[in-house]
Order: sequence, then C-alpha cells, then structure tokens
Amino acid sequence: MTLPAANPEEFPDEVRRAAELALERRAHDVVVLDLRGISSATDYFVIAGGTSDVQVKAIADYVVDELKKDHVRPEHLEGVQGGRWVLLDYVDFVVHVFHPQARDFYQLERLWGDAPRWDAPSE
Repeated sequence: MTLPAANPEEFPDEVRRAAELALERRAHDVVVLDLRGISSATDYFVIAGGTSDVQVKAIADYVVDELKKDHVRPEHLEGVQGGRWVLLDYVDFVVHVFHPQARDFYQLERLWGDAPRWDAPSE
C-alpha cells in the first residue's frame, strides 16, 4: 500500500521554514512527516541528516537561531551538546537532526511509516 505524499503547501510556514533552513546548512535527506491524526504529541516531524557531529550541531543551531528571528522558539532542546541526535521541540512540530548512524538506528521514518511524508528537494 502506498501512502499519499504530504502536501508541503498545507504545512504551517514554520514547518516549511525549518526544512528550508536545514537544507541551507547542507542537511541531507530532509523529510517532513505529517503526523496529524496519527499522533497526539505533535503534528509534524522534520527529519534531517548531517554528516558529522559538528554539522548536526550546526544545522540545529541554525534552525533555532533563524526561527527565533521569526519569533518561533523551541519549547525544549535535547542532544545539542552530543551532536548525534538533536531534538528541537516546537510543540506543534519537532525537528530531528541526526548523525547517519543514529538515524539508521532509530529509523523514525520507518517507525512512523503510516504518516504521509514529503521529501524536501535538495539542491
């Protein structure tokens, strides 16, 4: 069974912006999962990959700093010091930035495989 793709035009501006910001820092495999109707915890996951601990941290820091300029602030941050998996919780959406091994291990896209998804185009 193939799930319908999520329509990025229906995403809140800050969700689209978070994905764009991750791409600006050369994140790879940026995916948005639409969890509305599937999870009561949040509406969207933005998942991005970095190639090193330094890049993972840089992507996460950039997303936080740039969204703050739009008056969008995270409720909670986790993993910023470690650089393997950074979680930015904005309540209505959560940004996950993964080191490749952590992303392979946790497999959020597979865990939430019933969610419509949008694969952000990379340059």
